[in-house]
Amino acid sequence: MYQVEFTATAQKDILSFRNEIQERLELSIENLEIQPRPSGCKKLKGRNNTWRVRVGDYRIFYGINDSLKVVIIYRIRHRKEVYQ
Repeated sequence: MYQVEFTATAQKDILSFRNEIQERLELSIENLEIQPRPSGCKKLKGRNNTWRVRVGDYRIFYGINDSLKVVIIYRIRHRKEVYQ
């Protein structure tokens, strides 16, 4: 199993959403502990070791350190905002 850590920005991001959206995001983040590269995730081009997973209209950007078994959540935003 992997340990999930949040950047300060990601922590603020998740707290800014409504409760039902937070629950869906948290479920997806919990799944990253077991499988950091789930089906449907994509490695982002032009960014070093950054992956993306979709949760409805929201995107979770994260990095994976396999040697330390750590997943670091960088950003959680609406799809219209996250790529800017």
